[in-house]
Amino acid sequence: MARSPLIQVPRPFHQPAIGTARRSQGRALVVSLRPEQWTKNLLVFAGLIFGGRLLEPAAILAAFSTFVVFCALSGGIYLVNDLRDREGDQKHPIKRQRPIAAGELPASTALLAAIVLIAGGVGGAALVTSALAGVASAYAALLLLYSLALKHFVILDVMTISAGFVLRAVAGAVAVMVPISSWLLVCATLLALFLALSKRRHELVLLGGGAEEHRPILDEYSPYLLDQMISVVTASTVMGYTVYATSPDTAARLGTSRLGLTVPFVLYGIFRYLYLVHQKKGGGSPSTLLLSDRPLLLCVGMWIGTAAVLMYSPLGH
Repeated sequence: MARSPLIQVPRPFHQPAIGTARRSQGRALVVSLRPEQWTKNLLVFAGLIFGGRLLEPAAILAAFSTFVVFCALSGGIYLVNDLRDREGDQKHPIKRQRPIAAGELPASTALLAAIVLIAGGVGGAALVTSALAGVASAYAALLLLYSLALKHFVILDVMTISAGFVLRAVAGAVAVMVPISSWLLVCATLLALFLALSKRRHELVLLGGGAEEHRPILDEYSPYLLDQMISVVTASTVMGYTVYATSPDTAARLGTSRLGLTVPFVLYGIFRYLYLVHQKKGGGSPSTLLLSDRPLLLCVGMWIGTAAVLMYSPLGH
């Protein structure tokens, strides 16, 4: 099916479902930025925490500024993505409620906002460090390329999503000027692949026989194939984090040899997520799943808290 150019004026949009209040353009724009997804950008704080600079005000400010930058960038990219996918979203049982697909946010307004947010995000990154501006530009370019083309290539689509998570981690380390651990990048890559593959599985199961009509690439996947990929990535993620947490190099860098105590939290978190994906049919939005499932949210909080105590208090020595 041929796709419409990004800036082409769309045909009349579908009206919101009966009984659904029409949102104002301002509210529609905010919703389109998907603030509930901004929890993904918390990954930029990994460099601050695992780089040993959590107690330094200047580093905290740099990390927070990086978080704001990536919220702007991701919001702009979501707008571009929704512009490209508006026709397919109108056929989706959930995504048809998105403001652009529902006709609540004009394409011209969405495009202008996307340009402002992406340009502003890169400009804001340059105010932190020039290196961060480079990472932010790479992130924006990669995710725009994903929205425009890479999402239609099997396996490359989920690998591109994973690369976006890795660039967030790199940005956080660059912003606070700490070395980037290769093991930390490996763990971020594997975890991102785990989430991306779980999301593809959720879409495939939710849409059933009409999956390829909404997202053609889903025709290249099957639940069995995705389950095999998820199994490989799950085992690799646990092994990778365990090696990172227990290695002498990590102990020397972080000042604690007890980070291995956080491995049970990682195991529980992954197992809980798999339970939600397979038994509760979740996984369509990792951010929403994290915020809505209390055991998973508690697990993440305990993992972060335990890691911080081990690295920044006498208990870790």
